[in-house]
Amino acid sequence: MAARPLNELEISEALSGLPGWAAADNRLVRSYTLGGHLAAVALLVHIATVQEELNHHADLTLGYNRLGVSVTTHSAGNRITDFDTRLAQRIEELAAAHGAS
Repeated sequence: MAARPLNELEISEALSGLPGWAAADNRLVRSYTLGGHLAAVALLVHIATVQEELNHHADLTLGYNRLGVSVTTHSAGNRITDFDTRLAQRIEELAAAHGAS
């Protein structure tokens, strides 16, 4: 079954449970700050593992102690879907476990 794009109300409701996340250009986006470069890399690797498990992948941007996340569903016309909100929730849980802010 194809993913259904969320409407604005559904996106707002999803974001209410995802602190620090925002919707921009049909993507869910978030930036994390960590204690150093290796901590940022460790979070990136942990996120990559979950993405493989879910078969849904975000764009990840690594800086020295920062990790940017941007997720959309390509098969839904590059729109935000439940796949994105579920991945964002999992990423948020991982980030907390890594001490990211």
